[in-house]
Amino acid sequence: MAHILVVDDDKDLSDLARLVLEHGHHTVTTVSEPEQAVEEALRTKPDLVLLDVAMPRMDGFEVYRAFKENSQLASIPISFLTSNNRQIDRMVGLHVMKADDYITKPFGKQELLDRVSALLKKNG
Repeated sequence: MAHILVVDDDKDLSDLARLVLEHGHHTVTTVSEPEQAVEEALRTKPDLVLLDVAMPRMDGFEVYRAFKENSQLASIPISFLTSNNRQIDRMVGLHVMKADDYITKPFGKQELLDRVSALLKKNG
């Protein structure tokens, strides 16, 4: 069982991810305001972050950089969880930003659980 932080401005998507992950016996914290993600991670010390890319005021790439620049958070694995499903978006997320994974919406329940499990094993 792991603690997962979901950062997404879409409440329906956050709720869906929470239900799926809790069904997989994980503890989930959700944040809808990207500006609150770093503060929440410092408070709750998640094992993994699922991070939307397209959010208002501060996009997921900016949030990602804020995590990696913080010595207390830099080692936490981060997967983008986004509807940006073009190959170029995937390449930027994985190869330019160096995210640990890139999951596109819509996602299947088992796909999300499998990808989260793989990330936790790889980084655990």
